[in-house]
Amino acid sequence: MSEQIKPELYTTLEGEGHDEFEERRSLFIGHAKHVTSEEEAMEFVKSLKKEYSDATHNVWAYVLKGGLIARYSDDGEPQGTAGVPTLDTIRKSGVEDAVVVVTRYFGGILLGAGGLVRAYSHGAKIALEAAKIITYEKYSVYALECSYSDYQKYIVLLPQFNAIVDDTEFSDKVRVTFALKSTTVQPLLEKIKEMSAGRDCPEKLCERFDYR
Repeated sequence: MSEQIKPELYTTLEGEGHDEFEERRSLFIGHAKHVTSEEEAMEFVKSLKKEYSDATHNVWAYVLKGGLIARYSDDGEPQGTAGVPTLDTIRKSGVEDAVVVVTRYFGGILLGAGGLVRAYSHGAKIALEAAKIITYEKYSVYALECSYSDYQKYIVLLPQFNAIVDDTEFSDKVRVTFALKSTTVQPLLEKIKEMSAGRDCPEKLCERFDYR
């Protein structure tokens, strides 16, 4: 029995979200957003620091490029009690290409180091949940040129392999552009080859991450 190939996954945030909670009179507001660069992440941080300029702290962290790039700031909270827990929460969620800002309005009661770690971790967690954690799988995109008669067979075949048909062009032949999960590519290619007696051979165009 051959070993099953594990699909390549990409877990990130669907968009932007925020949530808040109160802890011993301190208000914590967590914001999270999908980003693709450090510049984009810092623009988000700067915009929230401006929006909440009257807050006691605006703690932030981000993770990019599969965890190869990671930055954080305690923004005045005791070292290790805010930025690191926020960053750890992002990492533990499995999310990449994401930035989180947790804003705190101090309520007059000290939380202590442990209390701060728990509060900032929770602020980051609810922010990530509000932005919706989503996992994409790697898809391979192919183009297939075929006769009209073969096309009638293939439009029945493609759904059997959960292919996503992106485009269909009709001229003297039919050109179908479709995407497949990487794990289903080889079985479909073999089936097309069998059905066409080797006449039709899909051309690989690119790869992408998609959510279905």
